Amino acid sequence: MLRPQDGPTRESTRLDGVWRFRADPDGTGRDAAWSRGVPDAGRMPVPSSYGDVLPGSGLRQHVGDVWYEREVWVPSGWRGRRVLLRFDAAAHEATVWVNGVEVARHVGGYLPFEADVTDAAPAGEPARVVVRVGNELTLATIPPGVVETTASGRRQRYFHDFLHYSGLHRSVWLSAVPPVRFDTLDVATELAPTGEPPPVERATGEGGPVARAARRDATVRVRAGVAGDASGAVVTAVLLDADEREVARDAGDAGAAIELAVPDAHPWAPGDGYRYLLRLELRDAAGDLLDAYATRVGIRTVRVDGARLLVNDVPVRLRGFGRHEDHPVRGKGHDDVLAVHDHELLGWFGANSFRTSHYPYAEEVLDLADEDGLLVISESPAVGQNAVFSGGRLGAETFGEGPDLIGADAQAAHARVLRELLARDALHPSVIAWSIANEPASSTDAAERYFAPLVDLVRELDPSRPVTFANETSNRPGRCRVTPMVDLLLVNRYLGWYVDTGDLVSAEEHLRAELAAWAELGKPIVVSEFGADAVAGVHHLDPEPWSEEYQRDLVAMSTRVFDTVPAVIGEHVWNLADFATAPGLIRVDGNRKGVLTRQRQPKAAAWALRERWRAAAERERAAATGRDEDHRRNHQKGSDRDRPDTP
Repeated sequence: MLRPQDGPTRESTRLDGVWRFRADPDGTGRDAAWSRGVPDAGRMPVPSSYGDVLPGSGLRQHVGDVWYEREVWVPSGWRGRRVLLRFDAAAHEATVWVNGVEVARHVGGYLPFEADVTDAAPAGEPARVVVRVGNELTLATIPPGVVETTASGRRQRYFHDFLHYSGLHRSVWLSAVPPVRFDTLDVATELAPTGEPPPVERATGEGGPVARAARRDATVRVRAGVAGDASGAVVTAVLLDADEREVARDAGDAGAAIELAVPDAHPWAPGDGYRYLLRLELRDAAGDLLDAYATRVGIRTVRVDGARLLVNDVPVRLRGFGRHEDHPVRGKGHDDVLAVHDHELLGWFGANSFRTSHYPYAEEVLDLADEDGLLVISESPAVGQNAVFSGGRLGAETFGEGPDLIGADAQAAHARVLRELLARDALHPSVIAWSIANEPASSTDAAERYFAPLVDLVRELDPSRPVTFANETSNRPGRCRVTPMVDLLLVNRYLGWYVDTGDLVSAEEHLRAELAAWAELGKPIVVSEFGADAVAGVHHLDPEPWSEEYQRDLVAMSTRVFDTVPAVIGEHVWNLADFATAPGLIRVDGNRKGVLTRQRQPKAAAWALRERWRAAAERERAAATGRDEDHRRNHQKGSDRDRPDTP
């Protein structure tokens, strides 16, 4: 499945806007043929979460179905082509009808799906699109949950610590494509080996000299899958640089691998989002154009070497955040304004990375990361698979077969989600690792049996990136059965908050000891969550929990420890911004661990992080460009000038 685009053979239109909408908690619409039209419907913007849009509606607590409807005119110029209807995300399961004909079903709230609606939506005629979206989670879904009946009605109990927003969160597309067309695309890149460390070019950019990965010969391998009868068809692949100059070209049979040799290639690298343009053409035996498709390609490599994470053979240290797609009113609805603003904030901090906690983000977010040279750990929506830590059932098993356990059905759903995730995100150079889960119960034989096939699956689908998962705070080295399987360690640790609350001296001692134990495993460590809740405006001369000062000091204590453990190659603060959660005694209008408020205004910790990370970024740039030596020479000259004359 390829992203919609306009070109010589393809056209697309977004169906975003205000749709007709109706909640259906009793499931009436399934038997009342709402698939042919939704009666007494109100309105709802797409994309958005429906929970907070309509005041007083109670939709934030809604459990069950909602229905969306709109009409679209299928252009008459699309005759002779296939018409595709695509949903970038429908949380959390959906059935789609066009003109009363069922065309698609999909389970999973964060990844795209599409349907060929050519027969149901003839060109030159109107088409009624109806979507039923359900938000019920079970122990067989990713993420899991349980629906309970209470005195106030049906309630969804879920085990993840962010609000269970639902709806059409991302764009809906109607596209016209050729009958014989590209339908999948795999791209792999390699850089010619070089010495250690590889050379770095000096370049001049805004603000002075900048580091840039040195040019090296490269290979780009392309395999384009084709739908339809492609007998005798030939695929031509052309690679253009940023100035649209052709740098490589080759051709091959449809579905065959094509290898492009790229001399003196400009690598994609942290802080340098350089990408080439890959243009594909599919022509029949007579040379007539059947299809054309284009995409951006970043040439880079990622690998783990002992306790180092290398991008283009250069060790990297991650600075950034766990995040959420979350904002007042919109919920998880994608918004380009907010996405760009959040990425500009990452630059303001001096961050170079983030994790898509705890689900795949909108693909437009990855586009921004590609462009900015940000490093991304792409995470599946497998969060809350922990009966003790998330489900509150002390001493309970999580994985296995039984009505209260996460078993084979969930494992199959998990595998399907991972296939969809890798198929969508593999073309993004910003994605440097796959996280298969967040904080699962991982210390039992059953957990090992559950996760081993999933780790193997990810490695089979993409051997070019490390595999990881986020280890929850109560696990320890030697107990976890999943840690030996993965390449990169992600540890979520809240010393000074959930443990050693209010006692940063003890927290520092315990954090240093635990990280030293993890370091003995010989793998790179990213502390993927750390921090404390802080209510903006709460201040204490002697920092106490929930104050801005305590959050600031806890972050400073943690990073001070990280700097003493060489295996710690990354720090991701939890969280970039406050976010909505289910109501709870420890959740004061949501989770307040953001260093920014939900409205993206800074707390005290934000300024401290900015100072630390921008200084680190400057040191990296200086070391790579030689400015550190220039600085020393200039400082010495300045000292000589400032010294008073002597006889």
